[in-house]
Amino acid sequence: MPELPEISAYLRAFEDRIVGRALQRVRLRSPSFLRTFDPPLSSVEGRVVGGVRRLGKRVVWALEGDLFVVVHLMVTGRFHRRAPGVALPKKHAHAAFDFDDATYLVTERGKQKKASLHVVAGEAGLADHDRGGVEPLTATLEEFVTAVTSENRTLKRALTDPRILSGIGNAHSDEILHAAGLSPVQRTRNLTPEQLSRLRDATVTNLDEWTRRLADEIGDRFPEKITAFHPAMAVHGRYGEPCPVCGDPIQRIVYASRETNYCATCQTEGRVLADRAISRLLREDWPRTLEELEEHRESRRRP
Repeated sequence: MPELPEISAYLRAFEDRIVGRALQRVRLRSPSFLRTFDPPLSSVEGRVVGGVRRLGKRVVWALEGDLFVVVHLMVTGRFHRRAPGVALPKKHAHAAFDFDDATYLVTERGKQKKASLHVVAGEAGLADHDRGGVEPLTATLEEFVTAVTSENRTLKRALTDPRILSGIGNAHSDEILHAAGLSPVQRTRNLTPEQLSRLRDATVTNLDEWTRRLADEIGDRFPEKITAFHPAMAVHGRYGEPCPVCGDPIQRIVYASRETNYCATCQTEGRVLADRAISRLLREDWPRTLEELEEHRESRRRP
């Protein structure tokens, strides 16, 4: 899922390409992609884009007449820049936004179609899509701590809850917690002031660094290949690979379709966290340390 750094990459591209231009037409292929009917989708056609902004993990185009186009890409939704008037692909495409010099497609891969388009009127209508989380890059330490400790959640859940922090998802939460040296299952209200300060510093540093890194990598091109994983990430998507800090293998917790990656040595004092995907099978035999986990794997390799 595109998160704050990835959404920022889209916004930079749109700022240079569509602000000041009229959105000539919107072609819809997937009716379920459009989640609103008032104002009608046709009301945005012919209106000039006055600005773009991020609202959580949503991309917002502000149009003249106090109208807003709000796109939530969810997990596999992406924007693509194509030649003006290009035909809508039969597979994966939700909609085409036509400008005089280019068409922007929204696509979504996978069986579950969760990406959404809303057309709303006025700042009040836009505010209905704001989940209320504080902006991590601009919040003071006090505001950050108040938000994170407002409920006694696990750190992983707190970082990815849009009601608590804005714009952070599965990928960058893994990277933040690794940089902070904190366990993903540690409770927010059990954190010391020093740990909370370290968490906030890691959050700001990670998001700022990845925003700059993506800007440097993309340059003047349109960001066609935004993903939730980057080869330079320390732990996210790197299960079984060596931690760049200590060299021990990255571990994971799997729950439903979501995976949390972490380093046991750097984050949990060497303790391997229970993975629901296999812990039900092992039960009391679940390995508690990296050494026990390696012994378990080795025993399974033996004939």
